[in-house]
Amino acid sequence: MLRPVPELLAPAGSLDAVRAALGNGADAVYLGVDKFNARDEGAQLSLDDLEQSCRLAHAAGARIYLTFNILFKPAELHDALHHLGRCIDRGIDAAIVQDLGAVRLIHKLYPGLEIHGSTQMTVHDERGARVLRDLGCDRVVLARENTLDDIRTIRRAVPELVLESFVHGALCIAYSGQCYMSGMISERSANRGSCAQSCRKDYVLTDAANGAELDRGYLISARDLGAWEHLAEIADAGIHTLKVEGRKKKPEYVATVTHGYRDFLDRLAAGDWRPPTPAEVQPLVQIFSRGFTGGMYGGRAGRDYVTRAQPDNRGAVLGEVIEREQDELIVSVSQPIQRGDGLGFEHPDGPAKGNRGFGVRSVRTIGRQSGKVRQAIQPAEDIPAGWIVVRSAEAALLTSARASFAAVPSTGKPERTRLDVTARGAAGEPLTLICRAGADEVTVKSPTTLAPATRHGLDEARLRAQLGRLGETSFTLGDLDVSGLAKDLFVPISILNDLRRQAVQILSEHLERDGRLRHTDRDRAIDEAIAGVAVENGSPGSAQPRLVAEVWRLEDALLAAEAGAGEISLDLFLRHPMPPVARVMHLASELAERGITLRLRTPTIVRPEDRKHVEKWLALGTPLVSGHLGMVAELAAEGRDVVADYAVNVFNQHSAALVFRLGARRIVLSVELTGAEMAQVAAPWEGQGFEVFAYGRPEGMTIEHCVLSAAFDREVATCRDLCVQKHPHVELTDPAGYVFPVATDYACRNRLLHSRPVDGSAYLPELWRAGFRTYRLVFNVPGDPVARVTAAYRASLDALAEGRAPDPLAVRAVTGREYTRGHFARAV
Repeated sequence: MLRPVPELLAPAGSLDAVRAALGNGADAVYLGVDKFNARDEGAQLSLDDLEQSCRLAHAAGARIYLTFNILFKPAELHDALHHLGRCIDRGIDAAIVQDLGAVRLIHKLYPGLEIHGSTQMTVHDERGARVLRDLGCDRVVLARENTLDDIRTIRRAVPELVLESFVHGALCIAYSGQCYMSGMISERSANRGSCAQSCRKDYVLTDAANGAELDRGYLISARDLGAWEHLAEIADAGIHTLKVEGRKKKPEYVATVTHGYRDFLDRLAAGDWRPPTPAEVQPLVQIFSRGFTGGMYGGRAGRDYVTRAQPDNRGAVLGEVIEREQDELIVSVSQPIQRGDGLGFEHPDGPAKGNRGFGVRSVRTIGRQSGKVRQAIQPAEDIPAGWIVVRSAEAALLTSARASFAAVPSTGKPERTRLDVTARGAAGEPLTLICRAGADEVTVKSPTTLAPATRHGLDEARLRAQLGRLGETSFTLGDLDVSGLAKDLFVPISILNDLRRQAVQILSEHLERDGRLRHTDRDRAIDEAIAGVAVENGSPGSAQPRLVAEVWRLEDALLAAEAGAGEISLDLFLRHPMPPVARVMHLASELAERGITLRLRTPTIVRPEDRKHVEKWLALGTPLVSGHLGMVAELAAEGRDVVADYAVNVFNQHSAALVFRLGARRIVLSVELTGAEMAQVAAPWEGQGFEVFAYGRPEGMTIEHCVLSAAFDREVATCRDLCVQKHPHVELTDPAGYVFPVATDYACRNRLLHSRPVDGSAYLPELWRAGFRTYRLVFNVPGDPVARVTAAYRASLDALAEGRAPDPLAVRAVTGREYTRGHFARAV
């Protein structure tokens, strides 16, 4: 049985990388151009490069996908959409999009463009996939955490949606689209193309109760993905496209990895279902590797999912240092070292204990024994015996990689406009040429009249030879109609050339004029589309402030209610163990008697296998708040009262309009917006129907990996004695001393909470003037001052409602110096 062979999608951060991908068999290439994509530096092509890339790809039968995959602020929408139009003009085949509002606007402005939902949309189940299908996305890039079973479930539920999945390259430890840690720490948002790589730092895991150290190292630095063992199963599960990560990598990396996967897929097409051998995988290890993991395709990974010892490229481990003989270093290695290779030498107890390296200038082979090669190297520095030899760069592999795309041109043939010509005339009349390019038409006439030919008259062949000499122009000769031209007539060749040049000049001027008009019309259409926000949705306005307290313990819900919260959001999924259903129902009744709403907060991540654990809580019928877009849409369609949480990533007014249209009663705006940007998003609704995350620790990351189970080398989801009994509250401390609480949630995922609570109390007057009346306080760490903070915010909001200035120090008296202003005044 022949298997369907998925499309191979390669990355490119330069024109040379595009050439490398095409030269090694990529079916499609994804790339970013200048701005508005999720790689803000070092991986951008120019518009001219894009045009050449599209020409080269299309000539090779390949496609180009533009990364347009960041969240857009209101003020950026016009520039971004105009930029997209310029990229469409140059020939892109599809756009990869994260922003929900951008999807809506692209459909309106560029209805023929194929839209791919980015992995930044965090689609990981059938609910999310259905939403993207209904929004008009042609395909979705699934979360890297999805298993093969997940993929099969999604495929069955939404067979008409094309599915794409990563198979190779760097992994984000957090669910893509759900990493706010980078932005909070450094103002470099992972959702805006500026990830600061917070996960690649070394951390210490401690027990928050007693300070005991449980683990240390690069605990949330994921290994690189290498899913070559799963390719047949991935294809069978219904994945249409296999994606390679690496837009910031060099062309040699793109060439090597694309070549490897092309070979693997071609073998699959030929019926060879066996996974590649270690020798066949070796070039992928050598070109760049932090160590590999097969990812989550076969199920959740454990301790070996992260690098632990180092965060960057290690290369291939070859052997060890045997001894030093005079001025040479004697090594025993599994593969011969060559002159020009880059070598690293690691301490036997790990690179943290010692790590040196140099380029090989001189090497000789001493002999071979038991499958090992003994060689002598002239070292650049002294290396002790017993140290591990690692090859970080292989000269021969790099040379081979460059040679693989040397024949691919750096410029493609331009796509020319077809020029159809009708020639008319009789003796004593001027020669008339009617030239048509698309809908444009121009007529040119010779300054002299046609005369009887004495030797060779004008015929179709002679006219085609002269009129077809279009050289470097943007035209190519199409049909030539000479039925209206009398036979055996003559006009000088110079006249024919002048007529051709005259027609081309006029048509070229028309094309330039039409281009200017098209850009003007496009700008006008963009302005009209951005201004056309549907505002019929959302909660009805109220002059009275609403204070929402989000808690995870039932007792905190009562404390917040007594202190002035008008609504309680209960995140009972945040930590093990979950309370009994009866206690939650009793709490709901008790709050209802006080006129206070209990709203359950669903997890942002609900993979297909998790659904059964969530359903029993949904069945309680309470109002809900969810950061899972698919759940928001599905539950709202059932008539449920649902608030869209900040994880839905509403960043502009069009995203807000779309989420309201899906049925959300209110929207918690992104925690990465400034106060002024929040006001711009909510302006069409005058602030009504929106919530502001005013206080608390955002979830900086949602991680499928569990740092606690990894610390004890336990199998994930089978070690609840650790997070429930022995170490219920753990923390990660970074090199700067910032401490991040870690909550192990209902599905044994880690949620990394910010190191300090955000406090927006200083911005309440500004937010109030913008029309915001609902404010969310989040208490998700043991010892949070629930009652005192709630009471302080209650007093501030009551003051604003009465026209008085709130006490600016009320909340600060509770938090002291342990707070951050978040992004209220710090833009990302």
